[in-house]
Amino acid sequence: MAKIVVALGGNALGNSAIEQLSRAQLAAKSIVDLIVKGHKVVIAHGNGPQVGQIRLAFETSGEKEVMPLAECIAMSQGYIGYHLQQAIDEELESRGIKDVPVISMLTQVVVAADDPVFQCPTKPIGGYYSEEEAKRLMAETNISYQEDSGRGWRRVVPSPKPIDIYEKNSLQTLVNAGQVVIACGGGGIPVVYHGTKYAGVDAVIDKDFAASKMATLIEADVFVILTAVDYVYVNFGKENQKALKEVSLAQMQQYIAENQFPAGSMLPKVEAACEFVSSGKKKTAIIANLEQVAQAITAETGTIIRL
Repeated sequence: MAKIVVALGGNALGNSAIEQLSRAQLAAKSIVDLIVKGHKVVIAHGNGPQVGQIRLAFETSGEKEVMPLAECIAMSQGYIGYHLQQAIDEELESRGIKDVPVISMLTQVVVAADDPVFQCPTKPIGGYYSEEEAKRLMAETNISYQEDSGRGWRRVVPSPKPIDIYEKNSLQTLVNAGQVVIACGGGGIPVVYHGTKYAGVDAVIDKDFAASKMATLIEADVFVILTAVDYVYVNFGKENQKALKEVSLAQMQQYIAENQFPAGSMLPKVEAACEFVSSGKKKTAIIANLEQVAQAITAETGTIIRL
C-alpha cells in the first residue's frame, strides 16, 4: 500500500460544467482503481480553462471591480472539487465501497512576495483569442496576452513557485485517517505572508509544482502526473523519437538541460516530477495517461522516474 498524489490537468476536465462532470467521472474510475488496491490517494487538479472563464464572467458582468484572481481560484477549487468529489463517491458506491470518505479542501499555497515572476507573467489561463483580438484586449485592459503553442493567444499571469501549504497539517491528518482528499486545486490559492497575516495575490501557481510540493510535505511514496499521452518522449516528432519508460533522475535532468521538453507543456511536468524524486530516497514519479493510472503504478505503462 502506498501514499499517492495524483495531479489531474485542468484541460483534461473540459471547457464547460457539463463536459467537466463527464470528464470527472472518467477520472474517477482511474482514481478508484487505486483506492480499491488499498492505496491512500490525494488528488490535485488544474484549472487553467476554468479560472479564466470565471474571471471573464466577472470582467464582462458590468461590475466596476473585477474579482481578484485569488478569489477566482478559490471558486474554481469549489466547483471542480465538487464535481470530482461527487464522481469519486459515485464510482466508489458503484463498486460497493461505502466506508471511504471523499473531501475537497480549499487550499492556500504560500509563495514568495519577491518571486521575480511577478515582473514577468508567463502562465496562460482562460480561452483562446486571435492575435487581433488579443492585441485589442491588451490595449483596452493593459493585461498581458501571449501566443500559446500555436493554438491562439491567451491571457498570461505570474506563476510563482510554491514554498509551503498553509493547510498541510489538516491535509496530513485527513490522509492519515484514510480519507480521499482533493486539494491544491488549480495550484492552490496563492498567498504571501505580510508580517502578521497571509494575503492572496494575482497569480496562478502551476498545478504540477503545487502537487509536487504537496506530495513532498505529506511524505507521499508516489507522485503521478496525468496527461494526454502514454509516455514522455525525447526527440518528439522526429524520426528518432523515443518513449521514455524507466528513467533515472540524472538522465531526466540531462534531457531537461538538452531542451528536450517544450516549456509550455511537458517541461513543467518533468521538472515537477524531478523535484519530487529528489526530495528523498525511494520516491517515484510517474507521468502517464489519464486512463492508465493503475497500470502506471505497476510499471506497465507511463514514464517512471526514480533516483
